[in-house]
Amino acid sequence: MKRREFITLVGVGTATPLIISACTPKASQPVSNAVRSDGFQEVGTLTELGKNQQILRENLGNSQQKALIIPNPTDNNQLIAVNPTCTHAGCTVTWESEKQVFICPCHDSQFSSDGKVIEGPATEPLASYEAKSEGDAILVKIS
Repeated sequence: MKRREFITLVGVGTATPLIISACTPKASQPVSNAVRSDGFQEVGTLTELGKNQQILRENLGNSQQKALIIPNPTDNNQLIAVNPTCTHAGCTVTWESEKQVFICPCHDSQFSSDGKVIEGPATEPLASYEAKSEGDAILVKIS
């Protein structure tokens, strides 16, 4: 089969975005982006958090804000929620539960579980949000 025939058959122009999209990891999103009257929004479940040890949510409420929720390493009955956007270059940090730090994949800035800078180049802490659970639901208040 000639290259042109293959491209026409596969439809690379239309299939490529679908292939890339299917291979790109995405943060699972809550069913609704609705913000309750008390300012809290459901972002996941304790069951999901138990499996993954972290939940990343994007586009919270009517904003472009993100939240990364983890179990509090010093008190499993509490939750911690931070804005995972690194204050140095804007990359998204991840929670390393074995080391108990947030790490930026771009320049290796490290933040404690409460978002404070442990190691730069970042100099500002991660923004933190109020988080709580109601039943199995995890709620975050973006203020």
